Amino acid sequence: MNHAPEQLLKISLGEFTLQRLPKRPLELLRAWDAADEYLLDNFAATVNIATEPRILIVNDSFGALAVALNSWHPYAFSDSYLSHLATTLNLTENGLALQQVKLINSLEPLPGVFDIVLIKAPKTLALLEDQLIRIRPHLAPNSQVILAGMVKALPSALWTLLERLIGPTTTSLARKKARLITATPDAGIALATNPYPVCYTLEHSNYLISNHANVFSRERLDIGTRFFLEHLPIKPAIRDIIDLGCGNGLLGLIAAERNPLATLHFVDESFMAVASAKDNFSRAFGCARSAAFTVGDGLCDFEASSADLILCNPPFHQQHTVGDQIAVSLFIQSRRVLRKGGELWVIGNRHLNYHSQLQRLFGNHQVIATNAKFIIIKSHSKNLGATV
Repeated sequence: MNHAPEQLLKISLGEFTLQRLPKRPLELLRAWDAADEYLLDNFAATVNIATEPRILIVNDSFGALAVALNSWHPYAFSDSYLSHLATTLNLTENGLALQQVKLINSLEPLPGVFDIVLIKAPKTLALLEDQLIRIRPHLAPNSQVILAGMVKALPSALWTLLERLIGPTTTSLARKKARLITATPDAGIALATNPYPVCYTLEHSNYLISNHANVFSRERLDIGTRFFLEHLPIKPAIRDIIDLGCGNGLLGLIAAERNPLATLHFVDESFMAVASAKDNFSRAFGCARSAAFTVGDGLCDFEASSADLILCNPPFHQQHTVGDQIAVSLFIQSRRVLRKGGELWVIGNRHLNYHSQLQRLFGNHQVIATNAKFIIIKSHSKNLGATV
């Protein structure tokens, strides 16, 4: 089979076909970067391949590390459902058994002691802090902790975190604008107490909002969500509301307050986000309101024509890659899942041009509100009947 150059990873450990998620017909981006290559080449050059080290891989975006190191049966630790899904997809694509890699989500306990921990630097330093605190009890004095990232994505605070929570560090020379940072476990460093989740009280309410480490705007209400909350609709007839890409679930929580007969559905690809949303909704309503919580690939697990209202503040980046591919994927899924007259409400930065994408996909759009930075737009499926 012939593969486009951007799909074939060639390293000393072998050649592997890799795909990104969500899939696009003409994908221009690779499922790995130079930091992945550097980390894998360093592993091949320094680890005795005849040994059987216990390996933990952290933040492997699309499974490049796990697939390449499958012979060692690594554990893959991530907060991303899409990362786990891409790992299984890419294992299958390369004819490898899924049992070769053990997937662990960010809130599950880690098993045993690891000899080698390979970390891709996440976009959020709070997530790295949380992960290092969870990993530290599973290191032996001679364990190796190696973090890789592109130079532009490695702030100085990252070294501080590694040295405070793990031990002294050494840094490699840059290669293809990537670096490796090796941390040596220091038995003299006391195990740290995990500060996450963090909480704040939602302004103008009594709601206590809990946020795990990888939740956007963990410590205060962000200005985009505040603007969206001011304009959330009240629609007494609707039955099902989806908070799509829910984060800590604030949109769904307030939508539930304004629409007391509706059932709420919270979905995100982040395990920590959905856990935060569940905590916040349960604290606010207890057993008085019905809600469902899904960690998944957008609306892939939802039946067609199953929602009346979808609220979405789509991400415009995937780790360090900026683009609208995730947003467009969520819009397409929303079109399938809306019932007759159902509406998709979207907020975004004004420059993101979501209105043109919504017009193309739904054949209509309406601007609900704008300010200097944000725009709120709604669309409905023109051929599905009257608006709810």
